[in-house]
Amino acid sequence: MSYFHGETPDNYEQKCLCTLVLDTSGSMGGEPIRELNRGLQEFYAAIEEDLIAANRLEVSVVTFGSQIKSMQEPSLIDNFDMPTLGVGGTTRLVDAVREAMRKTEERKQWYKETGQPYYRPIIVLITDGEPDRDQDVEGLSRELSEGLDSKKFTFWALGVKGYNEQILKRICPSSAPPMPLNGYKFGEFFKWLSNSIGIITKSKEGESIELPPVSDWAQIKF
Repeated sequence: MSYFHGETPDNYEQKCLCTLVLDTSGSMGGEPIRELNRGLQEFYAAIEEDLIAANRLEVSVVTFGSQIKSMQEPSLIDNFDMPTLGVGGTTRLVDAVREAMRKTEERKQWYKETGQPYYRPIIVLITDGEPDRDQDVEGLSRELSEGLDSKKFTFWALGVKGYNEQILKRICPSSAPPMPLNGYKFGEFFKWLSNSIGIITKSKEGESIELPPVSDWAQIKF
């Protein structure tokens, strides 16, 4: 039985769960968190305007500093307001990604229990630092690789200025390398993300899809 047992679906459209795992440690203070919050609001507005995506995309928000917080449980855009994030503390990155993976599996189980088809869920990690020393980097890397290989979810990691490139590369499977953000162009990244989700939520089962090219929000091209 899933954590969400007893919740009633708003509709029976095919669902796409996107869990945002967001770094709110102290180093994100100032311009980074301001631009991240602005980008989140733009992401919310873009999905709200896309009627198909608004009925199919469920957003979940997990933040991490010294604590892991579920700022938003999986929900359609119409049922919540995007939270405004503050900062503080260290970087429990591994624990937060594991919480996102756990939440993803529980939500998939709820979809099955309630007869809702679903697309492969998406987990997006955004971080500007490196995990605390007691965080199990190697273990998380194995779990992410296994999850991607078995098609449990899609994983994207965005490295914000100041992030530890070597450690984030160790965490990310080779099939999903970290994407360095150009400056603090969160708005451009979330526009790409909303466009990508729009394409995914309009696709049919087994259909080959092509996501928008990575634009000027990234420092390198993939």
